Amino acid sequence: MAFTTHHSDECVRWRLQRTLCTFIFPLVFLSLADGQIRYSIPEEMRKGSLIGNVAQDLGLDLNRLRSGRARIVTGENVQYTELKTDKGILVVNERMDREQLCGDVTPCSFTFEILLEKPMELHPVTIEILDVNDNVPTFQNTRLQFDISESAALGSRFVLESADDADVGENGLQNYILTPNDNFVLKQRVSPDGGRHAEMVLQKPLDREEEPRLSLKLLAVDGGDPQRSGTVNIEINILDANDNAPVFNQSVYKATVMEHAPKGTYVVTVNASDVDSGSNGQVTYSFSKLKVNIADMFDIDEATGRITVAKEIDFEKDKKIELGIDAKDQGGLTDSSKVEIEVIDVNDNAPVINVMSFASPVSEDSPPGTTVGIINVKDLDSGRNGQVSCTIEGSVPFQIKSNVRNYYALITEGVLDRETLSECNITVVASDAGSPPLSSKKTFYLKVSDVNDNAPAFPQRFFSASVSENNSPGVSVLKVTAKDLDENQNARISYILEETEIGGSPVSQYFSVNAENGVIHAVRSFDYEQIKDFKFCVKAQDGGSPPLSSNVSVRVTIQDQNDNPPQVLYPVQTGGSLVAEIVPRSADVSYLVTKVVAVDVDSGQNAWLSYKLQKATDRALFEVGLQNGEIRTIRQVTDKDAVKQRLTVIVEDNGQPSRSATVIVNVAVADSFPEVLSEFTDFTHDKEYNDNMTFYLVLALAVVSFLFITCLVVIISVKIYRWRQARFYHSNLPVIPYYPPRYSDTLGTGTLQHVYNYDTCRTTDSRKSDFKFGQNVLIMDPSAAGTMQRIQSEKSILDEPDSPLEVS
Repeated sequence: MAFTTHHSDECVRWRLQRTLCTFIFPLVFLSLADGQIRYSIPEEMRKGSLIGNVAQDLGLDLNRLRSGRARIVTGENVQYTELKTDKGILVVNERMDREQLCGDVTPCSFTFEILLEKPMELHPVTIEILDVNDNVPTFQNTRLQFDISESAALGSRFVLESADDADVGENGLQNYILTPNDNFVLKQRVSPDGGRHAEMVLQKPLDREEEPRLSLKLLAVDGGDPQRSGTVNIEINILDANDNAPVFNQSVYKATVMEHAPKGTYVVTVNASDVDSGSNGQVTYSFSKLKVNIADMFDIDEATGRITVAKEIDFEKDKKIELGIDAKDQGGLTDSSKVEIEVIDVNDNAPVINVMSFASPVSEDSPPGTTVGIINVKDLDSGRNGQVSCTIEGSVPFQIKSNVRNYYALITEGVLDRETLSECNITVVASDAGSPPLSSKKTFYLKVSDVNDNAPAFPQRFFSASVSENNSPGVSVLKVTAKDLDENQNARISYILEETEIGGSPVSQYFSVNAENGVIHAVRSFDYEQIKDFKFCVKAQDGGSPPLSSNVSVRVTIQDQNDNPPQVLYPVQTGGSLVAEIVPRSADVSYLVTKVVAVDVDSGQNAWLSYKLQKATDRALFEVGLQNGEIRTIRQVTDKDAVKQRLTVIVEDNGQPSRSATVIVNVAVADSFPEVLSEFTDFTHDKEYNDNMTFYLVLALAVVSFLFITCLVVIISVKIYRWRQARFYHSNLPVIPYYPPRYSDTLGTGTLQHVYNYDTCRTTDSRKSDFKFGQNVLIMDPSAAGTMQRIQSEKSILDEPDSPLEVS
């Protein structure tokens, strides 16, 4: 171990016996290999006096002291030193009296620790207090009285009261001086404990008749500079002869007593004998040279020498007690002995827990072994009664370790999880090894702070909902909810639509999600016939740094509404030509005339179609299949039945409310095609003629109006007129009806795929000078009762003479 001494320039002044002296005491700095430092300073230094440069001696810079919040930790109520972190020095905070702190114990020192945080460091510091000669030797009594027989033998010894000097070492009691006289000389002896005792030794016989009384003075001086002293007066009464002094049977008596022994507890009995007889042989016992703090602890029986406890004894204050005993006869002769009493410790002090540092909250991502607190545990008892162990009560993820004497660190035992343990009470139990053991508890309330270690979690893998088509934009579809086990900002969840495409368009054109509550809204109105369901993802993202997220799948199904009426596919309704179904007069009952084919783009029951006959030229002749739309005869066709039959069929769906469509079916009851033509020509011609008349009237009005316009406008109008005429004559193209592929009726009659074409040219009535050209497509059933369908379209052929009728 290496010692390094530093000298300070601190000057300390003391005032002793009206004399002002200046002493320069070296401040001794002791650097230990384990980081402990030691300073030696004189007592009674002024407040603020420099003790030492802690930063320099510990090898620390001032920034470390400030950032580590350096402070002094001690278990004492009074803090005698103060740490100036801005200068890194240690100064006196309270006046230190060595005698008050240590009594006669030498060397006198006390230890404290300098605590630094981040990281945690402990640096023990020991302050040794050097004695200053600030106490004078004192006697307990101001006067000593002796009764000595004149016959006392030469060499007789008379024990004098010892003086007390609170100082130690050279400043303590060093010598006794007796007033010069002819009869007595002073003898001094040093006890094993270092105490000095004085005795008067008779060197010349006493003569009561010559000098019945002697007055002397005993001077006690110390070794300080300047020297201090105390005196006591000695009064000696010379008695008649008593030539034998009492003699103790032991020079030292040893005894033990339990701490806190009750009053009256027996300790020991001393015994001295005097060979004289009578009153000169009667011995009385008394205490001599007792310290102030133990003077009233024991009682002694003057007659028997029995010593008992008079006051409660505290082991922590007095571990070993020495008593001086005097035996004195009636002639004034004395003898002295000593009683050494050892106090046996009782486990009467529970450990005391002092909190040096405690950090709360602690982050849940703190690694195992993180220090959250430092405690100091002290037990004033000794031996096993003062041996302390610390444990943690209950099951918590913390443990306690001791790395420095009487200091324990509270550290994390494993990885913390705030979601499992957000806060806890850590109870530290300090127990000693006494019998029975004493213990004390200290409870620490610790909170675990959150880190963003949990992603939001949805309660299910996917969400589904349905919404009716034709919904209002902005309607709420469903709500997705996620939970985050973290807290505060780390648990604040925002909901976001994941960027995907639906039918080539981003999902944001169809749906939106409320970022705060996860409610999904429809952005637009949906059409079941266009999109029947949507699949997309919603992301839940927390507000941590960095943020964590999770996704959930959402499926939204569009529910169909009855918003589309049935659409008739067959027979095709055309404006410029007439389609008629031909029924031979030989047709039997249930003869299949045609089939109305319709579809509904809705789904489910909204698309279930039913067919009804709304109007008919002869209701007794035809019927319509409710489910399949087949038009059949319900009786035998007769010659009385009209050739032209007009049926109005209504097609209804099964929605609520239902929607419908109507179709007009023209039926021709005839055995030959010319018969059919003769019946349906007038109808077609009249309709076309009326259309032409309307057109020419409008055209005539337009020409009259344009006569007032410039020639250029007239020419343009003529061109328009001709262009429109040309368009009129060439616009009526044949209409080919749609028939389901390879359609067959319910009666088993097949569909003939042979197509017969024929052309007819004929002259219309005399009101027009042109010819009508008709082109017909007939689809014939090969059976005898087959159906003939005729599709007619007409064209005007200008300036053609009579043309022959061609049939192919």
